[in-house]
Amino acid sequence: MNNLKYSQRLLSLDFMRGLIMIFLMLESAGLYQQLYNSAEGTILAPLVQQFFHHPWNGLRFWDLVQPGFMFMAGTAMAYSLHRQQIAGMSWRQSFAKVLKRSGWLFFWGVLDYAVRPGGLSFELWDVLTQLSFTTLVAFLIFRWKFQWQILFSIGLLVLTEILYRYTGVPGFDHPFTDQQNFGNYTDLLLMNKINKGGWVAINCIPTAAHTIWGVLAGKLLMSSIEGKEKMKWLLIAGCCCLLIGFGMDVTITPIIKRIATSSFVFASGGWCLLFLACCYWWIDMKGHKKHLIFFTVVGMNSIFVYLFIEIVGDRWFSEYIHAIGNGLFQLIHLPLALAGILSALMVFVIEWRICRFLYQKEIFFKL
Repeated sequence: MNNLKYSQRLLSLDFMRGLIMIFLMLESAGLYQQLYNSAEGTILAPLVQQFFHHPWNGLRFWDLVQPGFMFMAGTAMAYSLHRQQIAGMSWRQSFAKVLKRSGWLFFWGVLDYAVRPGGLSFELWDVLTQLSFTTLVAFLIFRWKFQWQILFSIGLLVLTEILYRYTGVPGFDHPFTDQQNFGNYTDLLLMNKINKGGWVAINCIPTAAHTIWGVLAGKLLMSSIEGKEKMKWLLIAGCCCLLIGFGMDVTITPIIKRIATSSFVFASGGWCLLFLACCYWWIDMKGHKKHLIFFTVVGMNSIFVYLFIEIVGDRWFSEYIHAIGNGLFQLIHLPLALAGILSALMVFVIEWRICRFLYQKEIFFKL
């Protein structure tokens, strides 16, 4: 646990982190599934589909959540390491702290997937497990020059292209085919299993670029250059990434979130940069801070929220509240669809109130 003052933080970063965590809380509460069931066959169905991962080649809004999470982790790292340098902490001390954080992220990520109805399981597909790797990589090159960090991140994407296209493992030599690609092969080596949904553990290699780009964005925002200049570079970088990502999608490499293709990393990274630019302009430059508390109470405890909804919420909490809510709503004869939506919102409100309580007590969980 750690106590931090609200005024010491980049408000746009806490807003973005809080917004993403709220989306995840609503997903864990079952709201999107309830909305999808209600909207199926209507003109609203395509809109609701945006809150579910694309089945393979394509990009939906929900595919941007994990990149945003990892991108913001990099931005937060830049601010954290800057504070450590001001406090006189050596590189060795900072490395020990990051190594410990990465270890805890890996532990909780494995634990999240470990408990299954059929027993214990070892899986490496959780976002925290991925983040443990990308955090360490971003730290190790943190003091490099800007140009070298960019080249290194692109090198990770080139490495990903090479691994998928040219390794030629029999049965896994179709680079962009589900269940038959190099990522699936490495999962067999690491875990002796393949994810039925197509997710692969080596996503941590290309998505390390998201965390590195988040670090560079954080350094830019902390620099002494004028705010409008910062905005310009964020917008240029974001647009360039989008052009590269979608250009690759229609030419050489399809956008596939489940195996984090290089085109996906560019496209999703571009959206992250543009969204950060908009939030920084609106909140930190223009000073629009009204109602931010709704998001920041969640954003300042993002690790707690993620672990709570993944380990507690998905295991029993959400179902328990749904059972209570549906029972109560049936007493007043509400339609089943509406009762399901209201029950999901009940779960979310309770979880948000927990975050609000922790915020009021100045309790912030950190790894």
